[in-house]
Amino acid sequence: MKYFTPAEAVQFVKSGDTIVVQGSTSIPMVLLRALTARAAELRDVKIISGFGVHPEDAPYAKRELMDSFRALNIFVPNNLRRAMKEGVADTIPCFLGEVPSLFRSGLVPVDVAFLNVSEPDEEGFCSFGISADIAFSGAECAKTIIAQVNKYMPRTFGDPVIHVSKITALCRGDEPLVEVPTPVPSEVDTKIGNFIANEIPDGATLQIGVGGIPNAVINALRNHQHLGLHTEAITDGVLPLIEKGIIDNSQKKILPGKSVGSLVLGSKHLYDYIDGNRNFVIRDVAWTNDPQIIRQNPRAMAINSAIEVDLTGQICADSIGETIISGVGGQHDFMYGAALSEGGKCFIALPSMTNKGQSKIVAHLAPGAGVVTTRFQAQYIVTEHGIAFLRNLPLADRAKALIRIAAPSVREDLERAAVARFGIGFLRLR
Repeated sequence: MKYFTPAEAVQFVKSGDTIVVQGSTSIPMVLLRALTARAAELRDVKIISGFGVHPEDAPYAKRELMDSFRALNIFVPNNLRRAMKEGVADTIPCFLGEVPSLFRSGLVPVDVAFLNVSEPDEEGFCSFGISADIAFSGAECAKTIIAQVNKYMPRTFGDPVIHVSKITALCRGDEPLVEVPTPVPSEVDTKIGNFIANEIPDGATLQIGVGGIPNAVINALRNHQHLGLHTEAITDGVLPLIEKGIIDNSQKKILPGKSVGSLVLGSKHLYDYIDGNRNFVIRDVAWTNDPQIIRQNPRAMAINSAIEVDLTGQICADSIGETIISGVGGQHDFMYGAALSEGGKCFIALPSMTNKGQSKIVAHLAPGAGVVTTRFQAQYIVTEHGIAFLRNLPLADRAKALIRIAAPSVREDLERAAVARFGIGFLRLR
C-alpha cells in the first residue's frame, strides 16, 4: 500500500469529472479541502453529496469557485445549506433509495468517489464504517476511488467494505467523526411520542428518524417487547432499547437478530458501540430503503416528520416555501414499505406550531413548498393534540380530522378555509 498526501491523491481528479462524496458524519473533508486548493486548475467538476453533517461549510461551494466546481445534492447536507440559499449549490430531486440506480444505470455517470474509511485489516479490507448510503454504489460505479484512511472510523459489517487494491489513491485523514448531540424531548415532543407509542404493537419493526420527537417515541417504548430495527439512520436514541433487550430483532423476517441501517450518526459512544459489533448490519441504501424489502417485516412502523401538512394530507418535509433545506430522503420509501407491511403503520409527527407561532397544519402549503409524501400515502398525522387517521377518508373528512389536532388558536381560521374549499361537504360534517 502506497500512501499519497491529500494534495497528491486529488491529482487524479480531472476537469469535467463527477465526484460522489461519502456522507453522514464522515464527510471526507481532508480530500475536499485538498481538491478545493486545485480550483485554479480545474473546470466543471461536479460534486454530489447525500445526507451529511459537518460544522465546516463545504469549501468548494463558493461563488468565486463556480467555474471550477458545481455543488449538487441528493439530500442537502447542513454544510451546504448556505450555498443552496445563495444559489451556489443545487439539488437533484429523487427518492434516496433510488439514487444507487441513477449511478448504476449511468443516468448520473460517476467518475470519482471520495471515501472516508477505516484502517485496512490484515487482509487489506477497509470499512466505510458509518456511511454506506450512497457511498457504496458511488464507489462501485466510480472509475477512480480516492480514500482518506481514518483511525477514528469504526469497522462495521454488511455492504460497506472495500479492498485496498480497488482504491486508486490512499491518504491519511485522521479526523474524529462529527458527533451529533441527542436532542432532549420537549413537553410537546413527549406528548407526541406517547400518542405514537400507544399505536405500536409488541414485535413491531421500527424505522425512526432523528430529533426530539423520535427520541420521545423511543422513551415511550420502554415497556414494549421484541421490537426490531430496520431503518435508514441509526442514532444514540435506540441504544437503551437495544441494551435492555427491548429491541431484540427476534420478530423480523429480514435479517432477524440484526439491527439494520444505512448510516449511523450520533456520539462517540455510539460509534464505539457499533465498532466490530456483529449485531449491527450496515447496507446499501438501495436495499435498506427498498419498499419491497421493508414490507417483508411484519408490523413495520415508519415514523417521520414534516414541516407542514395541508388540509388534504399533503406533506411537505424538505422545504420552507421555496427554500429547500433537506430532501425527500427515505420518508417515501419507508412510508410506502410500511403501508404494504402486514400490520404496518405510517406516522407523520410534528408539533402543531412552529417556534415562531405559525401553524404547521395549514389550509394550503406555502408557495413553492414541495410535496414529499402525497395525500394518497398519508395515514397517521400526529401532533401534541392527538392523532388524525386519514387513510381512506374523503377530503372534507380529512380536513375535519386535521383541524381537531391543530393548535386551538388556528382552528377557526382553518374551518373557514375548509368551508371555502369543500363547501357544503364540510359544513355537513360539522
